[in-house]
Amino acid sequence: MSTEINEANEAKQSKKGGKAGKIIAIVLVFACLLASLGMNVYQAYAQRQYADTVGGFIDEQRDRWAEEEKQENEYIEDGFKVGGEYEIRSTTHISDAYKTGDDSQLSSEDKETLEMAKAVLDEVIEDGMSDYEKELAVYLWMVHNIGGSSSGIISRPGMNRSAFTPHDVLISKNAVCVGYATTFRLLMNMLGMEVHIVHNEYHSWDLIKLDDGWYHVDIYSDAHGTLYSNFNMTDQMCNTGHSWDESALPEAKSVKYSPAVQNSVEVDDMAAIPALLKASLDENEGAVFYRFKEPLTEKQVSELEFLVSELDAVLGYFMDHYYYSRAMWYPDEQGNDILGILVDAYWGGEDEEENVPIDADSPEGKAIIQALAEAFDLDPAVLGLYDDDGEIDYPAEMDIIGGADGPVVEVIAVPTQAPADD
Repeated sequence: MSTEINEANEAKQSKKGGKAGKIIAIVLVFACLLASLGMNVYQAYAQRQYADTVGGFIDEQRDRWAEEEKQENEYIEDGFKVGGEYEIRSTTHISDAYKTGDDSQLSSEDKETLEMAKAVLDEVIEDGMSDYEKELAVYLWMVHNIGGSSSGIISRPGMNRSAFTPHDVLISKNAVCVGYATTFRLLMNMLGMEVHIVHNEYHSWDLIKLDDGWYHVDIYSDAHGTLYSNFNMTDQMCNTGHSWDESALPEAKSVKYSPAVQNSVEVDDMAAIPALLKASLDENEGAVFYRFKEPLTEKQVSELEFLVSELDAVLGYFMDHYYYSRAMWYPDEQGNDILGILVDAYWGGEDEEENVPIDADSPEGKAIIQALAEAFDLDPAVLGLYDDDGEIDYPAEMDIIGGADGPVVEVIAVPTQAPADD
């Protein structure tokens, strides 16, 4: 009896153990399922986070590229009006006609433009010139012949003091900035060189491609300022006085064809600079560039700055003629500095008599004033009323009466002959 009871109890315990094992197994399986599900959920979450991050970066890049492309597409060269008035007009059809020799499709005005442009190139371009030498020859011709030699007082057929097309520029020899930029582009395109016109709302200039890269050229500013100041600049140099949408145009970072690299003279020390500069001025050279055999120390740079300031005083106040000068540092291809001294508003040398301005103090001006005074029965003192600062310099014989629109001059007593000495 007791044996049967023990067997029954063992059977019950075995069943309980089996159930417990099954329960444990189920729990373990369920735990594994939960762990697996959790891992899948985590992996899905992580993948989603990763996708969001990478996708966001890709979307951001795509948006940025689209914006840059949009800016490039929106950058208008031909058809843009600088100052809301002076339109940049295409001249590709004229340069193409020059290169093909077929001008049959040009208008009469465009044919005239082509002939004038050909005459300029025939004058300044020689066989065997490099692209840089051709660019320099055209630059110098434009600086010396467009806008600099005429006051614009006497009108002539085709003259326009606001000329902005190559046709009007080449006829009138005067131009606004757009006129300089489009005329230079036309001449360079005729020679097979690639040029963009860079602009903002109020100014325009050129970006030319030479064999090693792109360069900025602002002929308008140099024709009205200092030679070589704005010739073949990098973006960094151009940024000091210009602003434009840099994302829309090629980067200009080359220096090989900057005037400093092309024309610099090596000096042993700064003490040699004054004599070299004087010799250059005697030869009518308006820009000189010096490179040093050894990099300058901070002390030497300070000494050089003092030298330049003293040179500026000498050129401005102690010479027979007035000189305006400025000094600039230019980088070379190795990253070293080249000193440039740019001089303007001077005359001298063989062409001195031709370059002296005609004014009331010049012999020619005095003769003209005397002839006018005699013809109109006036005292020569009433003519040439402006002083050196551009202010009205009224003779003592005049009375100044204030008016709503400015001073009114009333001649009180102007004798036609100077009083005899007592």
